Amino acid sequence: MRKASIRRTCAALAAVTSLALAATACGGTTKEDVKSEGGSAASAGKADPNAELKKGLTVGFLPKQVNNPYFTSADKGGEAALKELGSSYKEVGPSSATDTAGQVSYVNTLTQQQVDAMAVSAQDPGALCTALKQAMKNGIKVVTYDSDTTADCRNAFVSQASAEDLGRTEVQLLAEQIGYKGEIAILSAAQTATNQNVWIDFMKQELKDPKYKDVKLVKVAYGDDDAQKSFQQTQGLLQEYPNLKGIISPTTVGIKAAAQYLSGSKYKGKVKLTGLGTPNDMRKYVKNGTVDAFELWDPAKLGDLAARASVALVSGQITGKEGETFKAGDTTYTIGKDGVISLGKPTVFDAKNIDQYNF
Repeated sequence: MRKASIRRTCAALAAVTSLALAATACGGTTKEDVKSEGGSAASAGKADPNAELKKGLTVGFLPKQVNNPYFTSADKGGEAALKELGSSYKEVGPSSATDTAGQVSYVNTLTQQQVDAMAVSAQDPGALCTALKQAMKNGIKVVTYDSDTTADCRNAFVSQASAEDLGRTEVQLLAEQIGYKGEIAILSAAQTATNQNVWIDFMKQELKDPKYKDVKLVKVAYGDDDAQKSFQQTQGLLQEYPNLKGIISPTTVGIKAAAQYLSGSKYKGKVKLTGLGTPNDMRKYVKNGTVDAFELWDPAKLGDLAARASVALVSGQITGKEGETFKAGDTTYTIGKDGVISLGKPTVFDAKNIDQYNF
């Protein structure tokens, strides 16, 4: 057995007893501690973008919940990518999306099994942090996808799409549907929702482009990600603005509730609706003519990129440092601040492609 393997095995075995005690918080291990032990992205050595991709690796996928259609789609994307790259895939995970202790346990299991890398969608960043740091100390590369931890608890995060892309493309979709003319409104989640507010800021920036000179944003309403309240807010918007031409709802709860209201009203087909939704929620509204097109990221592509980023990390092509680049399929990705890798523009779903997706 190689010396490195022996050291890794001993470290993994020594960690087993301590991991269970430190599974609920980041504990006393600081970012600098991890750096000094070679665990973090910043200390993983100099990247060699020309390094040959290693084969025969094992990458463990740990979603928030197994048998969830969204994560099944994402992880199948990862499995297909690993097969193409000549490496092995394994999936572990809790059956409940709220089983944080279960996720910690599975991180520990993957560490004991000495996988080369793990791709994790974090239920509770704080609870997972210690276990993920321990995995990195044992030489395992950690990629988060879909749901991140803090930057010191993983090597890289594969983000669904950039905030700017999500905000701007929703305006672009709706403007095209209403012929770049008319009053529009936004149906958001909570007024304090950080991600929603960032997306809305980019929507407003996009609307400053001269091509939208005849498009007027009349109101931002808030449904608090509650189906009934979002339904009522949609009704209220149409009563307050009888000439409304379109609504953007950047929340899966909001867009579904708005579609439900529009589909049973005189506004069906007249007031355009787009935003962020899942194909399974929105399929019937696309097919009955209530919604022309909406968007979200493709989870299979997200899993694919998580797998390729994992292999690139193990191979030394990247370390997770800002500015590094690597090729995944036909696309070259540049790592952003704090090790964030953005999947790219969201996927648009319409009547032509919606039946190809199940999540």
